[in-house]
Amino acid sequence: MVTFNIEYALRVERALAALRDDARLRDADILALQEMDAPGTAAIAKGLGAGYAYVPGSIHPKYRRDVGNAILSRWPIGESAKIALPHPSRFLGQERVAVRAIVTVAGQRLRVYSLHLGSPFGTWPGQRRDQVDVVLRDAEDSPGPVLIAGDFNSHGLGERLVAKGYTWLTRDVGPSTRGLSYDHVFVKGLRVTESRSGVAREVTDASDHRPVWVDMVVEDVPE
Repeated sequence: MVTFNIEYALRVERALAALRDDARLRDADILALQEMDAPGTAAIAKGLGAGYAYVPGSIHPKYRRDVGNAILSRWPIGESAKIALPHPSRFLGQERVAVRAIVTVAGQRLRVYSLHLGSPFGTWPGQRRDQVDVVLRDAEDSPGPVLIAGDFNSHGLGERLVAKGYTWLTRDVGPSTRGLSYDHVFVKGLRVTESRSGVAREVTDASDHRPVWVDMVVEDVPE
């Protein structure tokens, strides 16, 4: 799995080149993208030969384009939904959203979320907790495994997911943007027998974030 904030979809071609050519990124079963617009999401999906689910959150006042989140996969993807998050940003009034979709990987149905929580400049820590709690509540009724990935604009907030039974696969990957570890992947309901994770720090020309990748060895999903 890969999660990547592509900075308002300004350099989609460079992001696509990294996702297609970097050995750690190109074989991802699932990608969670943030700060995307609809044309950029479609272009990356086409370039990877992937299906996708995308939801916009708001129109950025500077770039005059929609800003939202996406889930991409070469495996079957469907049953997508938009999840509105509370607390618009203080200064720009931008709404935050998450996208949810079912991705069926090798016959295993996974409920996947791509989210982007409020920035430290636009929301208080308690407001980011409120935002992630909305996603956690939405995931409670999942009959199968859940993957939550994205830009949390926080590292310590990961403990909140751990307390809900999630495995934090990227706890120790290190900084992914401006010296901060904000981009993460969590799973629940999967028997992960082995995992590796890291930050593709050489990808410097596509965004102010670096892609974060996770390789998992997974046993059969419980019935």
